[in-house]
Amino acid sequence: MNQESRNLLAARVARDIPDGSYVNLGIGLPTLVANHLSRDKEVILHSENGVLGQWEAADPGHEDWDLINAGKEAIRLQPGAAFFHHADSFGMMRGGHLDICVLGAFQVSERGDLANWHTGAEDSIPAVGGAMDLAIGAKRVFVMMDFLAKDGKSKLMSRCTYPLTGLACVSRIYTELATFDIREDGVFVVEIIGDMAPSKLQALTEVTLDFSLLDASQAA
Repeated sequence: MNQESRNLLAARVARDIPDGSYVNLGIGLPTLVANHLSRDKEVILHSENGVLGQWEAADPGHEDWDLINAGKEAIRLQPGAAFFHHADSFGMMRGGHLDICVLGAFQVSERGDLANWHTGAEDSIPAVGGAMDLAIGAKRVFVMMDFLAKDGKSKLMSRCTYPLTGLACVSRIYTELATFDIREDGVFVVEIIGDMAPSKLQALTEVTLDFSLLDASQAA
């Protein structure tokens, strides 16, 4: 996914975050969401390293490296933001105080199981961070990811093959090809990006997709 696609994906996620929400942005793609939140909405961002408030990426050349997000990226804080102890931040995550968390993923299953901390490969470095706490603590879990892995296989699967982060925790998946809702009665396509036909999207994954939520122009 190129930088333009990454920003378009972040803008779509930002659009769907309701006014008044408390939102954790995970490391990687999710950190971009902070740059696309509308000033017409009050969205309070949370970072596991102990930041709460509103921010965006710091301008190049104006970084203050004491002000960072969970991905160690420099941020520019809006008035009213606060820093606090790492343990307090995890207390917020585990205590059910976050409306939404936005995470990256290696795999997501059709029932919403999440795998995002380890591929199981011997030479890979596990990086769980606060993902397990967020997966069970946030009221809704949004995932941002490429639809296909580097080997060309879908990352939306009937069953995850990597070590799990959380069970049945993912609410919505955002990819460069489509947006999906995971519900008790199936995986629903809520938006197709570009002019991809539903049949072509279905051919890319083993998961049975429900296209009934699409408008007539996209469902054709």
